[in-house]
Amino acid sequence: MENHDAVDAITDQWAVVRPDLDTLPMAVFGRIYRLANAMRAKVDKAYAPYGGMSLGEFDVLATLRRSGEPYTLSPRELTATLMITTGGMTGRLDKLERAGLLTRNPDPNDRRGLRVTLTDEGRALVDQAVGAGLAQQRAALEAALSPQEARQLADLLRKLLATTV
Repeated sequence: MENHDAVDAITDQWAVVRPDLDTLPMAVFGRIYRLANAMRAKVDKAYAPYGGMSLGEFDVLATLRRSGEPYTLSPRELTATLMITTGGMTGRLDKLERAGLLTRNPDPNDRRGLRVTLTDEGRALVDQAVGAGLAQQRAALEAALSPQEARQLADLLRKLLATTV
């Protein structure tokens, strides 16, 4: 095969020892996992110049930014959106607050609650970082796919994700 990759090597090995198996799902998801890991590393490097921000920290800032003015959510809303534990969220919020990128204040409508708000510095930083991350992702797509193929892939992945989650 012309473009034989590591996933092909794995499925080829299975075909020898278990020819009864249909390894197409392994071929699809193995590539998705490997691609996600490779892109995570590239995007992490793209975010590094912006205060050493990790992908997880970027996700917090980006979620606040996407929420629109006044760029404020509760920790519970952030945790639900990002699908991480409350402990993981607390660590991220602590680091980002120390860096001056967000603030935590009492919720005026719930004396037990908090509101997390993106600072002006955090907004400027995430606006720069999102462009850097997208540039890495765009470069990966353009190196392998036409714009039409990229749209088709996005549509196919959306279809698959809708039936999986």
